[in-house]
Amino acid sequence: MLFGSSGIRGPVNEKITPDLIRKIGAALGEDSQEIIVGRDSRPTGDMLFSALAAGITSTGADVKDAGLVPTSTLAHQTQHFDYGVMITASHNPAPDNGIKLWNPDGSSFDTEQMKEIEDRIESRSSLSSWEEVGEGGTYLKAVEEHMKDILGLVGKKHDSKVIIDCANGAGSVVTPYLLKEMGCEVVTLNAQPDGTFPAHASEPVEENLKDLQKLVERSDADLGIAHDGDADRMVAFDRTGRYLGGDELLALFSEMYSESVVVPVNSSMVIDELADETFRSKVGDVFVSEMVKEKDADFGGEPSGTWIFPEMSLGPDGIYAAALLTDLCEKIDIVQKVNELPSYPRRKESIEVEDKKEIMDRLIQDYKEHYSEEGLNFIDGIRFEEEKGWGLIRASGTEPKIRMTVESKSQDGLEDMMQNLKEDIRSHLEEI
Repeated sequence: MLFGSSGIRGPVNEKITPDLIRKIGAALGEDSQEIIVGRDSRPTGDMLFSALAAGITSTGADVKDAGLVPTSTLAHQTQHFDYGVMITASHNPAPDNGIKLWNPDGSSFDTEQMKEIEDRIESRSSLSSWEEVGEGGTYLKAVEEHMKDILGLVGKKHDSKVIIDCANGAGSVVTPYLLKEMGCEVVTLNAQPDGTFPAHASEPVEENLKDLQKLVERSDADLGIAHDGDADRMVAFDRTGRYLGGDELLALFSEMYSESVVVPVNSSMVIDELADETFRSKVGDVFVSEMVKEKDADFGGEPSGTWIFPEMSLGPDGIYAAALLTDLCEKIDIVQKVNELPSYPRRKESIEVEDKKEIMDRLIQDYKEHYSEEGLNFIDGIRFEEEKGWGLIRASGTEPKIRMTVESKSQDGLEDMMQNLKEDIRSHLEEI
């Protein structure tokens, strides 16, 4: 398929060309009247917007330009349009760009919808006559409306000191202003939009956020917050400078929305202890979102730092997540709360395998024979549960490898489970 689980992205003028983007725009415009389009801070965004707008309007649909906005803001505002398109490569490096496609409920296009767009590209979209082509225009309310809806949920009476690293991305135009409206004292880092990402790489992992970490440690800040390039992700540092990555934040949010949560199959069993009902999806925020909608769950999230709050939209919302975490910080002692969260040893390893499909098929058959149905999940590889903990076996999507993840209640249990997994895989390798 042309599209992956998070749209399409890659090097500009190689994989992502103006001609391809124009064709996608025409395919979208075929059954639309009006489409909203936003973009992150990458310098190639204007070029791709022009190509996309040409494709959309060539079929008779209108296009509204939301300008520089976070992905979550664009997804939230799609509620007023037939579709939304975000021009972004998320946390990828500066030479890349791409697009994500959104429905009015804030969910991203599912596999079937993306396949339909690909089919239309192949069959060539029908163009309108010159007098029926669509019109362009601007839509300048996206940030204002997103902020208003968030403030309606979290309120304005806050007094935390928050340091925000916007990664020179689209979050620069929303999160600092939102937290100031909430009443916070705000200090910004890298809040000048620049899609070359001069300060650090766009992905919000701990090694890219050393400046933010040091500033939180050496100041009287209550919280440090970081986004990726399009601000659909959010991670944080507590007041001691401790990194709160996806696992810690997933636990905190799951406890807040404890009735029903959706997490991917590679997430910790800690979530089962914090939520009344836990559903597990395939890995990828698109699949988390789909299951949140299907199960009518209260919250969905991934260890990668994407958070889905149905009261706002069905798309990942790093902006709302930042506001919620700030609000939570004033209600509880986050340092103490994270210290009290259950924590279990976990390990990830991989084995090189040429014929991944055959090995995975053999393993699936083995596990069906040796585990009860209640302890198995085949939605994305093989997730199995036993008294010691759980394990996940997945074929890599990009390399000739099978990846293994194990979490156990003890270090000895962890060693045993990982060793058993390796022996299971190697025994089948010897048979083929």
